[in-house]
Amino acid sequence: MRISLLDRSRTRVGESDADAVATTVERAVRADALGLHRFWTAEHHAVPGIASAAPTVLASMIAAGTRRIRVGTGGVMVPQHRPLVIAEQALLLEALHPGRIDLGLGGSLGFTPPIRRALGRMGITEGEYGAELEQVRDFLAGRGEITARPRVDPPPMYLLAVKGGLATAAQMGLPAVVGGPIVHDTDAIQAYFRSFRPSEQLSTPYLMVNLDVSVSDDPGHARDLLLPEAWAYADSRDVGEFGPLRPVEEVRRLIEVEPSRKKVSTVRSWASAGVAGSPDQVEAALVEVLARTGASEILANVSTYDREHTARTDEFLASLHA
Repeated sequence: MRISLLDRSRTRVGESDADAVATTVERAVRADALGLHRFWTAEHHAVPGIASAAPTVLASMIAAGTRRIRVGTGGVMVPQHRPLVIAEQALLLEALHPGRIDLGLGGSLGFTPPIRRALGRMGITEGEYGAELEQVRDFLAGRGEITARPRVDPPPMYLLAVKGGLATAAQMGLPAVVGGPIVHDTDAIQAYFRSFRPSEQLSTPYLMVNLDVSVSDDPGHARDLLLPEAWAYADSRDVGEFGPLRPVEEVRRLIEVEPSRKKVSTVRSWASAGVAGSPDQVEAALVEVLARTGASEILANVSTYDREHTARTDEFLASLHA
């Protein structure tokens, strides 16, 4: 079982953004020592609960502090940058850390209209997105209108496949990353494998599955540890911002007094979508996901208020990877 980690530099209540970023780097160093396959960083702008706004900068720091683990972006959001700049940053990372860099790309816009205005883009069509992905690939390969430097072998591209992203990944011959409801969309996943077109980078399809994972000897406790992230997600729909993680006990109290049944249902539904339980239960669930989807790799998101739990879950996942 090939297992990697996605870390979004989640903040906790009472914790600074700088603390969250430092903890991400420390976690990456541990993941390297544990033998996990990849460690990816994320891009979010002006989100109170997420401190990572520049994934390539953070990836550079992580790669410098680790020895063998692959380091990448999960991902750089193409609508928020010019293709040349994306390629230049990826090539520079590859020059500094040859053979260890992954360029994960996505198509999300800013979280709210003010963020989108600040980033200079309010929307993007499917055609524009596909064209800009091709521009990134051309610049990486040295086929662009100008030569992106430094001129080194390009790092591999990965596509975060939201909405129509799986079809785009298949058409471009790129490895794809799926998460959320798409993990259960059998038709879309099978279509990716059927319609995949070999490319310079990849001769056969390669799928990664992004899942929230929580493991504990007490299965109920493992499920409860997903509640802080689930609450932050549900709360963002009400308040318009994704907040820092709160302690499990506090989230339980908030759920008990929450008057909106819809919001409580959203919390429960989000938490139940993750893989949580005893070590045996989690291992069996991950095996089932890989078998059902045809994926080759788990990209685990281990996010809860309890950082010690995150460390223990990372160790467990490393035991499965090994």
